[in-house]
Amino acid sequence: MIRPAVPEDVPEIVGMIRDLAEYERALDQVEVTPEQLHERLFGADPAVFCHVAVHGTELAGFALWFLNFSTWQGRHGIYLEDLYVHPRFRGHGYGKALMQELARICVARGYGRFEWSVIDFNESAMGFYRSLGAAPLKEWERWRLDGEALKRLGA
Repeated sequence: MIRPAVPEDVPEIVGMIRDLAEYERALDQVEVTPEQLHERLFGADPAVFCHVAVHGTELAGFALWFLNFSTWQGRHGIYLEDLYVHPRFRGHGYGKALMQELARICVARGYGRFEWSVIDFNESAMGFYRSLGAAPLKEWERWRLDGEALKRLGA
């Protein structure tokens, strides 16, 4: 079953975020707390959304996303920040079901795009996304400004 996350899911979602970061060799970069995520998902004006895959009484995985906007299309889209399925639940269709739900939201709301990034060594994820009909955007590079560089520019 796929459903929107509820406040009680937040601690487990944070745990899965940490599991994903560990796999991506970046656990030391995780700063999010359950309180922060709760506020972002369920505060007065949420701009981040989350769906979870449920197996019995357990969370099998999650998809955390937010809206982006294409000036060329003049429409919103979905940017998938994280997709994670616990290893013991992989191969049972939970990842696909989460992706299908977000695609369904895009279609139902008239959004023009559904995008995400994949770390360059995650071949299994790339194969999974290709199996859904997705393709990498070879002509675009993702750039980031954070940390001290962000502070310098913003000062």
